[in-house]
Amino acid sequence: MPGPAPDQRMRPSGRRNSQGIRIDPEAEATHEPRLAVLSALVKHEPGVLSEVSGLFSRRQFNIESLTVGPTKGDGTARMTIVIEEPEPGVQQAKKQLKKLIPVIEVEELESAAMRRELALIKVAGEKPDDVQAVAQMYGGDAVDASKNAVTVEVTGSKQKIDAAVEAFEQFEILEVVRTGAAALERGSKTMDNGAATMESDN
Repeated sequence: MPGPAPDQRMRPSGRRNSQGIRIDPEAEATHEPRLAVLSALVKHEPGVLSEVSGLFSRRQFNIESLTVGPTKGDGTARMTIVIEEPEPGVQQAKKQLKKLIPVIEVEELESAAMRRELALIKVAGEKPDDVQAVAQMYGGDAVDASKNAVTVEVTGSKQKIDAAVEAFEQFEILEVVRTGAAALERGSKTMDNGAATMESDN
């Protein structure tokens, strides 16, 4: 059967690997890392935190912060996990979390979600009044003071905490402790209601 001339034939885009197999340009494309906030509702029982952190360690996911605490529901806790991964890594992290037996529900929070962290900043105490003034600029307060040091508590977004830490550098920072992000979706949507339904079905 007659066919198109060689110069008229379709030539698929992309290159071939060493075995001559054509590589899908989309599969080969590189993805820039992004910050993702994952909220996981889990059973409040011993070993859950180590199981989740072990999963992330084995998969080599880049964890920015991980916080956990009990919810209003009996027997459940909420984990807020901030990771920085390319898009395929974010999706893989969610899939792997959902496979863990203690995990009840996992969702990625929207960028507009409420994110807060707490920082305790201990600085040299030669100028306690000036330290308190800076703390108030960031909605914080001195929670401990001695002859040689003042400890300030600041709560807010990561950007606010970063700015506060930078402002306190003028007093010689002795120690900083940060909790990492705790986050909730805005509006009336909750994960706890879904957990109650799931537990009643079991």
